[in-house]
Amino acid sequence: MKITQVEVHRIEVPAANPPFRWRDGLSGSAPVGDGAVLRIGTDEGAEGVALFARPGAAATLQDLVDRVFREELIGQDPFQREWLWHRVWELDRIHELPLPTLGLIDIALWDLAGRVYEQPVWQLLGGFREAIPAYASTSTFATTEEFLDVADQCLALGYIGIKLHAWGDARRDAALCRALREHVGPDIPLMYDGSAGFDLPDALYLGKALSEADYLWYEEPMREFSVSAYRQLAERVSVPLLVAETSDGAHMNSADFIKAGAATFGVRAGTTLRGGITGAMRTAHLADAFRLRAEVHGSDIPNHHLCMAISNTTYYESLVTSTTVVRERHVDAHGMVHAPSGPGISLPLDFSYGSELQAFVEQPR
Repeated sequence: MKITQVEVHRIEVPAANPPFRWRDGLSGSAPVGDGAVLRIGTDEGAEGVALFARPGAAATLQDLVDRVFREELIGQDPFQREWLWHRVWELDRIHELPLPTLGLIDIALWDLAGRVYEQPVWQLLGGFREAIPAYASTSTFATTEEFLDVADQCLALGYIGIKLHAWGDARRDAALCRALREHVGPDIPLMYDGSAGFDLPDALYLGKALSEADYLWYEEPMREFSVSAYRQLAERVSVPLLVAETSDGAHMNSADFIKAGAATFGVRAGTTLRGGITGAMRTAHLADAFRLRAEVHGSDIPNHHLCMAISNTTYYESLVTSTTVVRERHVDAHGMVHAPSGPGISLPLDFSYGSELQAFVEQPR
């Protein structure tokens, strides 16, 4: 079997309704934009797809396919995912590929394999579980009162825990984290994500508050450029650190955080920023060798499969962006997410794809 076709399909990515925001200094939810689906086909009719839904995705992916990817892929064996994964990283050395594009070919090839073998990808990866609990991962709301009300709604809907994305002000965020712990009591898992908003002094201040409030993990308080800054943070706060989410290099960079003693809870694993399925699995196995967690980042469908395949992940991350909470469709009333059953990976129901992509879209439960 050989790859004979590499196409980009433009799709419309609707704006969030209602729109939402992240911490001060970051953009909020995107307006309507052009997303893309990468579609890889073969001489024997086997096909696979990967979704790229970030703002500007269509133009970015079309350029990369026309200029780089198509020439590299045509004539290759689609089952040589390992070789092609390494090849993408070789191309990155010259082309400086955007981080979310490093795993798109890999995801499409795993999807193709699942469709050929008529198995969901989590089973091709070995399979570890058939269900996992979900936590609610908030966007940023205006007041402490809104955060507390959202937490109440999430817990009533079955979510087992809450992760905060707050304002990016160390003292205000610390007060919010203490208030949420007091509000929900000692038994609810709570996490905090700084979205890289702080320097080391402010990260230390907030980390001490999280330690006192018994938060499960402290995620990305600083940009992940300085492993030594994270090492100093790990040495001086007791709240466990979850690191290496946005740093380039997949497992290679995660290894440096672990070696430095900075990953005291674990590292992030996910298809979007860790080089697809293959890069995420490498990251998870690396962390497992050090008896650390590899928490899956993001709630898209490829990461849904990862959650079922990785032994050392704890939860599924489910984004909550409105003060009127609606439980994500993959999360049941008991806060559980169940393993996908269809072949391959599947495209989410959220977008209009056109008839040529309908065969790849997930089937609602």
